[in-house]
Amino acid sequence: MNKIEVKNLTKIFGPHPQQGLKRLKSGEQKAEILDKTGMTVGVNQASFSVKPGEIFVIMGLSGSGKSTLIRLVNRLIEPTDGEILIDGDDITKMDNKTLIETRRKKLGMVFQKFGLLPHRTILSNVAYGLEIQGIKKEEREAKAMKTIEDVGLKGYEASYPKELSGGMQQRVGLARALANDPDILLMDEAFSALDPIIRKEMQDELLKLQNKLGKTVLFITHDLDEALKLGDRIAIMKDGKIVQIGTAEEILENPADEYVSKFVKDVDRSKVLEASHVMKKPEVLMTYKDGPRVAIRKMEEAGASSIFVVDKDKNYKGLLTIDNAIKAYKENLPMVDVLTEDVYWTAPETPLNDLIGIAAVTKYPITVIEDGKLLGIISRVSILSGLVLGKEVDVEMHNEVAEKKSEEGMKDEVVSA
Repeated sequence: MNKIEVKNLTKIFGPHPQQGLKRLKSGEQKAEILDKTGMTVGVNQASFSVKPGEIFVIMGLSGSGKSTLIRLVNRLIEPTDGEILIDGDDITKMDNKTLIETRRKKLGMVFQKFGLLPHRTILSNVAYGLEIQGIKKEEREAKAMKTIEDVGLKGYEASYPKELSGGMQQRVGLARALANDPDILLMDEAFSALDPIIRKEMQDELLKLQNKLGKTVLFITHDLDEALKLGDRIAIMKDGKIVQIGTAEEILENPADEYVSKFVKDVDRSKVLEASHVMKKPEVLMTYKDGPRVAIRKMEEAGASSIFVVDKDKNYKGLLTIDNAIKAYKENLPMVDVLTEDVYWTAPETPLNDLIGIAAVTKYPITVIEDGKLLGIISRVSILSGLVLGKEVDVEMHNEVAEKKSEEGMKDEVVSA
């Protein structure tokens, strides 16, 4: 089941919203309805779903309807039409008591403005939502301390908001939203008021928390780079409508219309592509039991000067060069004693942008490792050729160029196919 499911959600501001809705459904556009009736279409028949544990980003320019939409999701604004299902329950049909209970148990909200109480300590601010629920002091402070630690503010619990930087204050806001352990975080331009460096730190913090806590996040932003960095999927809005939903790669490769194309035309693909997008699976490997004689033979057959070594469970152990293989053979040394350690490794989700500098100077391919296992390798050619050939070159072409150049004489690269 989807954690959040929104169906044909519509909000019309004005004295006669049902009349506006009728015009909307008959095909009239936002500007036409405003001109004829004076009513504003805030959200126009929006539909989307959010999976458990997903960061779903809604982005658009000012006036696109994104902030109205997130306030409709927890009914801070009453919808004109449509359904909003939280764990299958339609909150548009809930009475006030049930709605309040749902908000308290399932929804946490983080706003652009921190909204901290200046006369309360950080601990008291984080625990405030639990306090108004009537939870005893000892229990609420224990929960508040845990979330303070989770957002990296341990040691500041006795401080006051004015003593903290903007980024630290936003961490307090995030901790306050997390203190009640909600399933869903609703974040409305949460990092927009921060300077660029602190904003990046908060984005990294959110991703780290997401890996740890696995919350479902609905995140609103006007910043495309932020959307591409954070979103598992992204919805782009214009004039109250959702014009495209997809992953960062899907939106970059196949923009739905000219509006989306203009958004993404200047995007640096290296910030969007991840290591897993350009890695190649190493098809020729060796294990400890193969021994140096087998290693030498495999490298000779492949025309390579080194080879990756794994154990029987495919856990990555290191890189064996031809020189070290010969040394191990002649001196009867254990394989583990001659493996090369200066091989850079990375996780599959690492942005390609973070690997460019490393790829330019490293002697060996970058290894992609997850849970100790070797998933693939990234050669210098895979990354650098993409930068030379430009933004229009897709991942498959990157790999084709890399393979061709390797075949033409890059014998120092480890064989991977």
